[in-house]
Amino acid sequence: MSTPLGSRLTDDMIDALRQRIGVERPIPYPYNTEATRDAIRHFAHGIGDLNPLWQDASYAAQTRWGGIIAPPCFLFSCGFGRTGGLPGVHGMFAGSEWTFHRPVRASTPIQATMQLAEVIEKSGQFAGRQILQIDESIYRDGDGQILATARNPVMRTERQTAQDKGKYARIEQKTWTADELRAIDEELAQQQPRGATPRYWQDVSVGEALTPMLKGPLTITDCIGWLMGWGSPFVRPHLVGFQYRQRHPAAYIADARGVPDVPERVHWEDDFARAVGAPGAYDYGPQRVSWLGHMLSHWMGDDGWLRTLKVQVRQFNIVGDLTRCQGVITAKRIEDGEHLVDCDIWAENQRQERTALGSATVALPSRSQ
Repeated sequence: MSTPLGSRLTDDMIDALRQRIGVERPIPYPYNTEATRDAIRHFAHGIGDLNPLWQDASYAAQTRWGGIIAPPCFLFSCGFGRTGGLPGVHGMFAGSEWTFHRPVRASTPIQATMQLAEVIEKSGQFAGRQILQIDESIYRDGDGQILATARNPVMRTERQTAQDKGKYARIEQKTWTADELRAIDEELAQQQPRGATPRYWQDVSVGEALTPMLKGPLTITDCIGWLMGWGSPFVRPHLVGFQYRQRHPAAYIADARGVPDVPERVHWEDDFARAVGAPGAYDYGPQRVSWLGHMLSHWMGDDGWLRTLKVQVRQFNIVGDLTRCQGVITAKRIEDGEHLVDCDIWAENQRQERTALGSATVALPSRSQ
């Protein structure tokens, strides 16, 4: 049995969801429960990040960290919790607000919990009745110390209503020429991590642009690579999927052949993505958040530390789209002895649309230290 595409939000459904607010529990189906060297490497490769700090033990031993640590957004792979779905109501990841407290070192065990923070009812042009569901995740090491926290808003929309609105109907998927791809390849070849060269707080200025980072043009292979590093809790093949479907039959939707399958296939099936109102198959929201984290770690160098990362996912990044991650310094300050830089960051496609907007705070080394 699978859920019909046109289920509607009801008062009872929303009230039942609100009953879960403030109840902390372990995130089910974590992909990684330990930050092994392989797990860190798989995640880094899943976002195209070749910084040796994440994977070369000899190199990492010479840094301030004394060994391999994980990229900032690695904890996405240690438990990405949704505090409850609503059958037949599509859930779209709307962003993340990360606060990073400690580095995730190789071999660290990870304990991830989640709780529902807020349920906000909305109405918009893209879909009729909607709710904004804000989930909070807490990541701890084996000693119970908090490594990071994250607030993840999810927009839940009525699938058929979203399809009927047709907001993205006029967007066409991009086909690239050989000359355009050659220019992209030339830019990609220039992308290198700052690495061991310190970027000092005294050497940056308000209004200065961050080094941009190119991602794409997006392919299904990019999404598969992301899944290999992130390990979505919603992709459940064979008997794993069968057993889950027996417990939650309404969580599945029949495909074109009548076979129940996961709603997550919006990321690799154009027709199904269009059925929920998207212009075609599109990337994962946490994937794009991690791209912006990648840009920041490349810019700040190995001696920097990403304190906060806040990203709103605003538009679809569909297969074929080119994304340029960018940023600008908005403020400099010294707080509790740390030399901090505040930045506005965003992801922009080839149509000059900003598909993600956010901000970040980075702690940089100081020449005075």
